[in-house]
Amino acid sequence: MAESTDSTPPSVTRRAGRTRHPVHTCHPEDTVREYLDRGWWEPETITDVFRRRVTAAPSAPAITDPANLTALTGAAPRTLTWAELDDHVIDLAAVLFAHGIRQGDTVAVLLPNTIALTATYLALWRLGAVATPMPASYRRHEISGILTATATDADALITVGTLTDREPAHEALAIAGPDRTVFAFGPGVPDTAIALGDRVAPDARDRVRDYESGLKPTVNDRITICWTSGTEAAPKGIPRCHGDWLAVARGVQDGLGITPDSVVLNPFPMVNMAGFAAAFLPWLLAGGHLVQHHPLDLPVFFGQIAAHRVTHTSMPPALLTMLLQNEALRARADLSSLRTVGSGGAPLPPPVVRGWQEQLNINVLNFFGSNEGVSLLGAPADIPDPTVRAQHLPHYAAPGVRWSTRLAASTAVKLVDVTTGERVTEIGGRGELRMRGPAVFAGYLPGTADSEPFDDEGYLRSGDVFELCGEDGRYLRFVDRVKEIIIRGGMNIAPAEIEGLLADHPAVADIAIVGYPDAVLGEKCCAFVVPRPDTTPTLESLVEHLRALEVASFKLPERLEVVETLPRNPVGKLLRRDLRAQL
Repeated sequence: MAESTDSTPPSVTRRAGRTRHPVHTCHPEDTVREYLDRGWWEPETITDVFRRRVTAAPSAPAITDPANLTALTGAAPRTLTWAELDDHVIDLAAVLFAHGIRQGDTVAVLLPNTIALTATYLALWRLGAVATPMPASYRRHEISGILTATATDADALITVGTLTDREPAHEALAIAGPDRTVFAFGPGVPDTAIALGDRVAPDARDRVRDYESGLKPTVNDRITICWTSGTEAAPKGIPRCHGDWLAVARGVQDGLGITPDSVVLNPFPMVNMAGFAAAFLPWLLAGGHLVQHHPLDLPVFFGQIAAHRVTHTSMPPALLTMLLQNEALRARADLSSLRTVGSGGAPLPPPVVRGWQEQLNINVLNFFGSNEGVSLLGAPADIPDPTVRAQHLPHYAAPGVRWSTRLAASTAVKLVDVTTGERVTEIGGRGELRMRGPAVFAGYLPGTADSEPFDDEGYLRSGDVFELCGEDGRYLRFVDRVKEIIIRGGMNIAPAEIEGLLADHPAVADIAIVGYPDAVLGEKCCAFVVPRPDTTPTLESLVEHLRALEVASFKLPERLEVVETLPRNPVGKLLRRDLRAQL
């Protein structure tokens, strides 16, 4: 483990109560050696990857702010080359260093998707510090919980002075207390916060470089503490190192096919797997141009695709469906540059994925991932038929199959019956997905989880039920979360399955299936429906739609609630607990 070399400038006084932190690593040393020896990890850190990108194309455009940044934070949007981004990173690192941030320190980050957020991560990692990201929509309750988590004990917080109608820097100062420094990007930075974003003097940069020269970073050093989405309980802390982040990213990169000529539009918050693995890190590995987007705003989103000739982006399934079915909306968007769209987080309707490929000549990739390290990617190279790809993901353990992603060969996969604990091997069998390999995390942050996430063989228990499908079991089909299964009269119902089938109903814009108590059967299904404009969904029409698809009678919804919106957390996941509370 590397030792910190503290070379705080004489003019800086560290705040009372602040002590130096050890460098935290993630995985046991024998695991690290195995991953490196097998080539599953590479010895370079994310900081090394960034330096390589700067050297390869210093004058090429690297990153662009959201077009609506002025309305968002009051700052003017800009585009930076790789060399300019490198200068920005070292300027940020110099200010952080001058105010006491060192190797092993943990810094909370609450920023929208911007150049500032990207550069902040790179600056912290350059100093050997750990970033704990938070969605920009978090407020006092969530921020306080993360700042004061026993094992986090963040030393500082980085945010913005203004965020639409909020003043996050003022909020942070009220929470941080005397022992934590608050840094903020302007405009609107309070006098008691440290302003970020300005150029620094050459000697300040030199101090950072001198400090870096004394560090000995490894691929196993902790660099982030992300947080589970907290859809059913308090969020759990997920430490990650360079090695497992890059293992995930290289696997996704194989499917995305990003090159130095690619333009990637990122609409997902860069706070966890979706933003890091689907955009940020693949862009860093391959080069190209990253265009940030925040928050999801369709006119802005479409404008960015057209203005920057975007080649790769991500969209939630509902937006894919809306664009395909709404010709007037699609006519306002120039999608001619798009080659690939990643989607996930909910079942993908097969007609929609086929329509995007055949009508728009754009491939939709089926993503399935978790912050803990589940990473499955249905790419056209592996699953050419768009209908099959919409419903299925590669089963990395399928015998005799070579998948296009290098992550497949290094990841062990099994399905385990949630009732008997036996391994599922029969086609059509269902079980909990469990994985082990170089993309899987090493365990939750102490004090943030009540249960052990691994089984006796060291496999991560995903909490997700899949069905073994296809010839020789080459595919997996998502069924639902283990905790979401509705049990009606002893029969298991997967809400995600019914939601996927009803997504094509002509009156359904968005839908959630939730169980509610029944004195005789235990549970029944309620459909919460957000209607499409000028339609009136009825329970009878939903049931008729499912009967036409020959769905078993016990799976049919027996109650309908029409709502304007469905409750979701800051990263877009459905909050079923809120819906259950209404019932």
